[in-house]
Amino acid sequence: MPGPDDAIVLEHVSKAFGSHRVLDDISLTVKKRSITVLLGPSGTGKSVLLRILVGLLQPDAGRVFVGDQDIAALDQRRSRDRRRLFEVRRKFGMLFQDGALFDDMDVGDNVAFPMRMHTSMGEEEIRAKVADKLARVGLPGVEGKFPSELSGGMRKRVAFARAIALEPEIVLCDEPSSGLDPVMSATLDELIMEMHRTLGLCFIVISHDTAEARTIADTIGMLAGGKLVAYGPKAELERDTHPALRQFFDRSTEGPIQVV
Repeated sequence: MPGPDDAIVLEHVSKAFGSHRVLDDISLTVKKRSITVLLGPSGTGKSVLLRILVGLLQPDAGRVFVGDQDIAALDQRRSRDRRRLFEVRRKFGMLFQDGALFDDMDVGDNVAFPMRMHTSMGEEEIRAKVADKLARVGLPGVEGKFPSELSGGMRKRVAFARAIALEPEIVLCDEPSSGLDPVMSATLDELIMEMHRTLGLCFIVISHDTAEARTIADTIGMLAGGKLVAYGPKAELERDTHPALRQFFDRSTEGPIQVV
């Protein structure tokens, strides 16, 4: 059961697709106002875990607490439970791997989209909030540009502005530095830390990048073979001797993680 300082608690969560068990008995706690980075090779269930956290996938077993609500216990066929799930989802912002901007909308409309969809704000208030969010990610005055006119790093920052548009408590980041050069990756890492510091946001970051994890994380987890093989404060994980974790941190071809 979650405590007052817990943002998310997973208890014995499992998920399979056919005979392939993607997540196997996963238990973890994410604290409020923390930055947690989940590492692991491709195909280990990291993105599946994010979808479970927002109720887009139902686990086969286990409990998924967001605050004090076990969303795994909600029956989406019932209107009351659908409303509860909607309220839980309002706690989340999402930064997708490819940014997922609408190409036929300008930047202002992209950032405004969740506010128009999920709130009763007037246009003047929405425009003010769009300007504020874009300024926070270092892109003031770009509302009239289209995604095709922006660099990859700028598009990712616009997506970041949209992720915080509804002022969520928790931001889920799926490979945020994917496709970015090292300088832009570092810029995005600094943005995550700045939003964490100034807005008190909780971040859960899916990543392959151990340097990113070492830079931004309070807590690091390692998924391998469907198991959470390591999870804890960054300093402890640096000393952890689990072979998969050490192979990942050491960028070694020798170990239990095999390239297929």
